[in-house]
Amino acid sequence: MKKILVLLFASAVLLQSCEKKSKETTYSNKELSTLLDQYYQERMKLFPWEATLAGDDRYNNIYPNTLSDAYISQVKAFFSKYKESLVKFKDDELSENDRLSKELLSWECDINIEQWSQNEQLMPINQFTSPILTMGQWGSGAGAQPFKTVKDYNNWLERLGDFNIYLASVGSRMKEGVSKGYVLPKALTEKIIPQLKDMANPDVSSHLLFSPVKQFPDSFNDAEKKELTEKYTTLLKDKIIPSFTNLYNYVSTDYLKASRSTSGISAIPNGKEYYSHLIKRYTTTDMTADEIHELGLKEVARISEEMEKVKKETGFNGPLKDFFNYVRGKKELMPFTEPQQVIDNFNAIHERMKPNLDKLFDLKPKTPFEVRRTEAFREASASAEYNQGSLDGTRPGIFYVPIPDVKKYNVYADEDLFLHEAIPGHHYQISLQQENTSLPAFRKTIWFNAYGEGWALYTESLGKELGLYTDPYQYFGMLSAEMHRAIRLVVDTGLHTKGWTREQAIKYSMENEAEPEESIIAEIERYMAIPGQALSYKIGQMKIRELRTKAEKELGDKFSIKEFHNQVLDAGCLPLKVLEGKIDKWIESKK
Repeated sequence: MKKILVLLFASAVLLQSCEKKSKETTYSNKELSTLLDQYYQERMKLFPWEATLAGDDRYNNIYPNTLSDAYISQVKAFFSKYKESLVKFKDDELSENDRLSKELLSWECDINIEQWSQNEQLMPINQFTSPILTMGQWGSGAGAQPFKTVKDYNNWLERLGDFNIYLASVGSRMKEGVSKGYVLPKALTEKIIPQLKDMANPDVSSHLLFSPVKQFPDSFNDAEKKELTEKYTTLLKDKIIPSFTNLYNYVSTDYLKASRSTSGISAIPNGKEYYSHLIKRYTTTDMTADEIHELGLKEVARISEEMEKVKKETGFNGPLKDFFNYVRGKKELMPFTEPQQVIDNFNAIHERMKPNLDKLFDLKPKTPFEVRRTEAFREASASAEYNQGSLDGTRPGIFYVPIPDVKKYNVYADEDLFLHEAIPGHHYQISLQQENTSLPAFRKTIWFNAYGEGWALYTESLGKELGLYTDPYQYFGMLSAEMHRAIRLVVDTGLHTKGWTREQAIKYSMENEAEPEESIIAEIERYMAIPGQALSYKIGQMKIRELRTKAEKELGDKFSIKEFHNQVLDAGCLPLKVLEGKIDKWIESKK
């Protein structure tokens, strides 16, 4: 995850690299090469937060008003232009790498043209992913925005000034949404209110966005510190805090009253059609909601049988639902008293698996990696997540872990969680893609949820091969995580196409997995906030596992797990149909 500004903030910044010496980027068609480079450069300017995430500092001072009609028209024109520009390149005249690049850019243009025509600007924020949360994280000094030089500090001042314009548009777009029936469920609005209240904090000195002033580099002289302190104080006091206060006042009163009682996206105008678009966007397939719902029910039943086996292994004699409660409340699985112990445990998991990574992977990233606690201002409603490093590897990949109450932190799924969010999950896939010199620039910053999240979920199944899951509770944690993703297929489609209520979805989850109730509530509200995104994990994982099984069966003794993983990882993020075609060609070449 995603990861998850990955959603609103450019589902974009993930890539590839190799410990081996990579070949230099080559193109058989120079005209296409020029077009791809132009697309990337123009995209970075149009979506400047993507540039910042990639470590490109050219646009660190810009934040466009993404909610304005002018900007939306500009974005649609951008993707339409490049879609039309691809027509003249004939597939049979292109190299395999060029054909793949053309196919990916064509997909990206099509899905973005659809996305920017969906009236998403009328529900611009939610409690889980929004520019407000990302700007809060970056402005705390702990995110992708750099604060190393005076220019960095002035860049952020300019970007905050632009963001202040965006904040005014948030309120006006939400009012427009109310008038047209595009409004959040009340349960989500209630979660946004405390977030906005924190950002409306009138005390400048304790405000989250004042944090950089408290972290001046030692190289700054007194005059520079004084000038920057005054600028930050003035901007926050006169513009940012008043804007957040206005938004808080509106959302906590009129918008809360107007918020809908329904849970699913089908309740908004054209909600059914919108959800179909979201399925396509997030799964990169043409599957229907009914097909996904039925698949989810089958997977829940299958995984339940595996859980029964583990339950018996632990000696627990009650029904599976009681075992969930037993695991949730087992004191031995909540051993920590200090947040740092949680971080230390993840680092210890990494050390245990290191000797076995060479058995499964040739490709390994050079980008540094860290485990950090999620920032306090967003910890209460956050899930564990991975934030990618910079393209040049100078900013590490970071695995963020929320620890709202360390004494209630349950470790039973930590091995599985590390595999998914860190190594060999998101950190491997994203860093390798970013480091891969054989990819054109735009493919280093492209993201398809089904591939990226599908890979991360697939890697959870590698635990035993990596020397983990020796404890039955940790293996149960893996099954629980897979069950969690299977449940998503059921509850996400249930909420958004079958009239399920928030409470019905919570109940179904509580009956089929061992997550604590507060976590399940946060998850269900996440699906309400970003419909369709949760489908991508299981759909992608099942496709990758299907392709591995096919390769093992057809190649027999010629099958190499390292080579299979290379084939999955060495071209960056791909739509699932494209990945399947790539693996099929590899299988044929090996026969």
